[in-house]
Parts: sequence; structure tokens; C-alpha cells
Amino acid sequence: MIRVSLKYCTEGHPLASASHAAKICYQAEPPEYGDLMDVEGNLFKPGHHTTLSHFFMTFEIEGIAIGDVTFGLHLAAPFYNSDQRSGRFCAQMFASPDIDGIMRYIDAFWPGNATGALGSDIRGYLEASMNDYSRCVQMATHIARLWTERERPKASQKYIDRNAPKFAQEQARMFVPVIFPTGLDYTVNLVTLAALYRAAWSPVMRQVTQQMVDAVVAQFPEISFMFDVAKRRIDDWAPLVQSPKFTEMHCKPRVELTSVRADAFLPPQKSAMHPLDLLHYMPERMENSVDGVEATIEVSVATMGQDQRHRTIRRGMPSFTGAFYMPPLIARGMGFAGSLSLAANAMERWLALAGRVPRSLATVLAPYGAMVTYRKAGSFNAVAHEQAKRLCWCAQEEIYHLSHALREEVLKGELHDSRIAQLFDPPCRSTGVCGEGPRYCGRDLRAAEHFPKRVV
Repeated sequence: MIRVSLKYCTEGHPLASASHAAKICYQAEPPEYGDLMDVEGNLFKPGHHTTLSHFFMTFEIEGIAIGDVTFGLHLAAPFYNSDQRSGRFCAQMFASPDIDGIMRYIDAFWPGNATGALGSDIRGYLEASMNDYSRCVQMATHIARLWTERERPKASQKYIDRNAPKFAQEQARMFVPVIFPTGLDYTVNLVTLAALYRAAWSPVMRQVTQQMVDAVVAQFPEISFMFDVAKRRIDDWAPLVQSPKFTEMHCKPRVELTSVRADAFLPPQKSAMHPLDLLHYMPERMENSVDGVEATIEVSVATMGQDQRHRTIRRGMPSFTGAFYMPPLIARGMGFAGSLSLAANAMERWLALAGRVPRSLATVLAPYGAMVTYRKAGSFNAVAHEQAKRLCWCAQEEIYHLSHALREEVLKGELHDSRIAQLFDPPCRSTGVCGEGPRYCGRDLRAAEHFPKRVV
């Protein structure tokens, strides 16, 4: 089950840091640290919450479902830092599925759904999904070796042997339900924790934030007034499922450009972006923080989770479209008919259960490959940072193609060949130097077309 532990926090006491921050606003001389004021009455209740934002806590969270991170901890608020176990790089993540453990997870948070005929059907769905994954990951590993050699001519044999299984796992996981467990380090400040605790919108979110609060209050009982259980949200939210039936299979993510305001765009300096991105910190680039790019996208749940890593990008509320993302390794191994059959079976199995269980449970039972749509928008500074990471050839396949598609949309028509094209340059294209060090992708930058489509 989910385990939450407070690993470390800001030195000192949260009430002392808040008091010091408040008093420095009004005193001509620096206040003495530890001279406490009435934080509850003078700061918390009146809403003077910047003073409470100086105190940070890092939690280690283990055993939470992947979907309860994507549609929970990482969904709505950008005021956190997080490092999560990788569904691409952690080789053991799906190797020995603990179906019994997942059923206990369901029983703990959605009582009555893990027993009887319904529980049997959920178990059958999980087992069938993992059978598809196991079959596909073996096939995809062989194909990934061939395509790594073809697409990455400078890759060593050691690189191929190490990374081909990771590329295969990255793409074959589309059949894995996102109720599988993960772990992460999660850092928030005091105000964010108080807000998450009150706004938590699912059974898992309510329990995880409760465990966070319990860990902090055990160490600092004087701040318990920030966490009023009577004011917690009691209803659940879950994304809309637009279609009760499988709609279609996509082999690429989809992008519909809503707007781009390029008139005042100032091309970024690559030297100001790597290894430290300075764009948001330079006065000369402040105009790029006003205008930007807006689009509606359709991506897999897997890529939605990746997309959330860029918290300077604003995102709207997601909904499931009924489509399934079929990655290129599986599509090449199974052919069109075989891939379509796999996609249809994966989605129909999930959708059949989705109508029988609570929506919050249906959400985390979805396969990684189930596609969602949402709006996203970012300033030019934010988009430049995002694209420098996502158009790198070390980025995961689908999110790379998402950025590739956004570039194609932006550069259509009157913006073709404009200076805004520089917004979509990974550093290696302009500098000739790979910023990934030992993770160099192995592609020949001199011979490759500017933005080739990828298999791995």
C-alpha cells in the first residue's frame, strides 16, 4: 500500500520562518528569528500566504498508482517539484506484476470493487493487459535493436545492448494499466500542502495528502490549524470519457494550433539555455514571457505524464477520447491489422469496466496508451525550454513527435522560414555539441534531415 515519509524539510520551524518573513516587511531592522507572532490569526486566516511559502518539505511516496500521480499529484497545480520512477528506465517496473497487490489497492480505496464478479473481471483485465505487454516487449526489443543500429549509426554496441530493452519497454507499456505502482520524491511548500489537502479530489489524493500532513504535524504540531478536516472536499473528480466505445488507433500524437503571436518574438540564445536555462531570469527576454503558443493536443496517458514535467506550461482539463496510441515498434512488429486488433481489445476491455466502477477507479485502470485531449499554452520562454528538451533525440518517442508536430503547425503559412523556427531548435543543431554527455543519442547530425521521424 502507499507509504509516505517526510525525508527532509527547511531548517527551523515553519511558524518561525513565517513570522520572520512577515516582520521583515514592516520593520526597519531585520527581525530576530524565532520571535513568533500569531501566525494563524494574522497570516493564515487573513490569507497572507506568501509568508508561509518559505518552508519546504520533501516526501518520499512509494506504492502510489501511476495514474494517481498523472491525474492526481501532478495534474492541476504547478507549485511542486517531483522526480518519479521512470516507466522507461526502470527495468523491473513491469517485469513481475503484483496483481494481488493491485487488487488490495483497489479494495482499500474503492471498497466493494475488488471482490465478486466485478473483482474477477478487473483481475482478468489486468492479467490480459500484462499478457499483451509481455508479448509485445519481447518482440519490440528485437526490433528496437535493428532500428537503433539504423537510426543511430554512431551508437556503440554497448549503447544498443543497454538501450534497446528500454526503448521496447517505453513503447510496449502502452498496454499496461496506470494503476501499476510507482514511487517519487515530491517537494512542496506549506501553503501548497494546505491547499492540496483541502482540494484533494479522489480517494487516493485524500489519503496521500493526509499522510503528508500527519508526517509534518507529528514534527510541528503547532501548525495543525492549517489542516481543517471539516473543510476538505468530499466529492470526487475524474476526467470525462468522451466515448463508451473504442474510436480509432493513432500512430502519431495530434496537435491543433490555436494561436501563436510571433510579432515580438526574440530568438533565444542557445548559450543561455544549457546547461542552465536563463531565459526566465534575463531582463532582455522578458517580452518573450508575454506572448506565446497555444494548442489543443491529443496524446497517450504516458505522454501526458511526460508533458506535466514542464510546469511553466499551462494546461487545461483532460478528457479521454476513446482512441489508442500505437507506438512504431509495435506497429512494425504486428502490422496494421494486428496493431488495430491489439488497440481495440485493450480499449474495449478497459471501457467495459469503466462503466461499472467509480470514475476515479476507471481513470487509473486506463492503459497507458489510452489517449487524452487537453489545451496547453506557454510563453515563448516556456516553450523554448520545453522544445529544447522534447526535440532532443534522447526524448521519448511520442513526446518527440508531439513537439515535431507542433513545430510543423507553427511554421505553416506566413511563419514559414521565419525566425520563430529557432524556437524549435534543440541545442545540438545550433552548437554541434550534444548536451546529454554519455547519453549521446548516436545519430549523425551532419547527415540527418533537420527533424526526422523516429522509430526509437
